[in-house]
Amino acid sequence: MNIEPTAISGLYVVSPEVKGDERGFLMEAYREDAFAAVGITVGKFVQQNQSFSRQGVVRGLHFQWDKPLGKLIRVINGKAFMVAVDIRKKSTTLGRWFSLELSAENKKSLYAPAGFACGFVVTGEVAEVEYLYTALYNPTGESNIIWNDPAVGIDWPIKDPILSARDKSARVLAEWLKTPESDIF
Repeated sequence: MNIEPTAISGLYVVSPEVKGDERGFLMEAYREDAFAAVGITVGKFVQQNQSFSRQGVVRGLHFQWDKPLGKLIRVINGKAFMVAVDIRKKSTTLGRWFSLELSAENKKSLYAPAGFACGFVVTGEVAEVEYLYTALYNPTGESNIIWNDPAVGIDWPIKDPILSARDKSARVLAEWLKTPESDIF
């Protein structure tokens, strides 16, 4: 697999080597030794989630501070415009965002350590997204940043998304940075 760093420290794009023939394909979606070889220490993944969404749905920008949670994210059906925003208070790239298309076709993944708010918009008819977490989900220790925070300035490929009530009422990054929890990253 090819693991490439992005312009934001700690954030990586993973492109697997896909071996296929007329029967189908086989690929390694994650290898601890390959991550370690490029300096990524994940620890271990302790939870796997999967979501299904239809075209135009935005999920995010979500993150967890108690216990800080890193994610390995991939689309296993359909396609999505995936985004990660650096929310680490002491980072030189605080507030910067990175995006890429993840799809069943390109089979790429995005690894975002704790301290990133992640989200996506479904750009195909549907998207099934798989997440591997480095900590167990804790609904009392998680939050979100509004998808269209003008200070972050994400160039989303959609202007009028379908949002959950939770994502509609999310705060801007500047509000999050005023909380004591934001010191954790």
